[in-house]
Amino acid sequence: MQFGLFGGARTKRSVGIEDSQGYQGFIDYVMEADRLGFRHMFMVEHHSTGQGQVSASMTLLAYLAAKTQQIRLGTAVVVLPWHNPVLVAEQAATLDLLTGGRFDFGVGKGYRKAEFDAFCIPLEEASERFDEAIEVIRKAWTSEDRFTHHGKRWHYENILVEPAPLQQPHPPLWLAAGSPDSIRRAAREGFNLLLDQLASVEQIGERIALYRAECEEVGRAYDPNMVGTARALQMIHSEAERQAAFDTRKRVVGVIGDLARGKLAERVEEDTAPLLGTPEEIVARLKQLEALGATNILLVDPNASPANLRAFAREVMPAFAPGLQAAAE
Repeated sequence: MQFGLFGGARTKRSVGIEDSQGYQGFIDYVMEADRLGFRHMFMVEHHSTGQGQVSASMTLLAYLAAKTQQIRLGTAVVVLPWHNPVLVAEQAATLDLLTGGRFDFGVGKGYRKAEFDAFCIPLEEASERFDEAIEVIRKAWTSEDRFTHHGKRWHYENILVEPAPLQQPHPPLWLAAGSPDSIRRAAREGFNLLLDQLASVEQIGERIALYRAECEEVGRAYDPNMVGTARALQMIHSEAERQAAFDTRKRVVGVIGDLARGKLAERVEEDTAPLLGTPEEIVARLKQLEALGATNILLVDPNASPANLRAFAREVMPAFAPGLQAAAE
């Protein structure tokens, strides 16, 4: 089993200093994860939320490329319907060079109506815009010569996309997916799979089984590390801390709001999605996931706390990766 991070910096609408501190705290958090041996950092992208979420994910990842040595840096996700695909291809290839081939390109078609409304793009067009954009990006990275593209949304004439990415033929492609159709698509079209932090343990198992079966159906070699599973981390060390952890979980789910779409358990205590509990309880939950094939876990820490990472590396990771214990001391 390997561990990574999922999330991003948070800022407040202020005179600027709190924004700067919010980003610096997150940068310190990722640098500590790199030191501790975490495998991935997947960065979110959202717009016009009023919650201070990261909007320029590849810009922040470029800065982190210079601050880290080993951790892979990825997007989770670039919502392609909002972007010029050639410009995205150029930015992502540049980031792949800056990271020394440590970049993972996570993409999605988007789902938050408010964001589509802010860009004056109908949500109903998300799928067709995504399809054309990923076609252009693949062509941009695999064409040896200039190419021309005239589609429904985008037109390019005799264009050459530079630079070429360091990883060949291109950085690993990751697709955020939850529905059976989107999971099958990820398997068929060469995407790795990102699974969300709200799905129950049982749902994660079902989705991994479906993805693996579809890979086998199309003759694609399957590796468990092709699936990244986001899990909220809320580790406690006494029963006195448990209610506060439940309260935090309720607040986080409340902020996510309609993203849950009624799939969470009615009682937070019955919610199997988060890694909530003592180190021993978290190890047990991770072993449940491991048994279902979820061996690439992406931690979502609402506080982005280096201390939380060190505690996790010291008290949980040795149960799965004993060699990493020393770094947490």
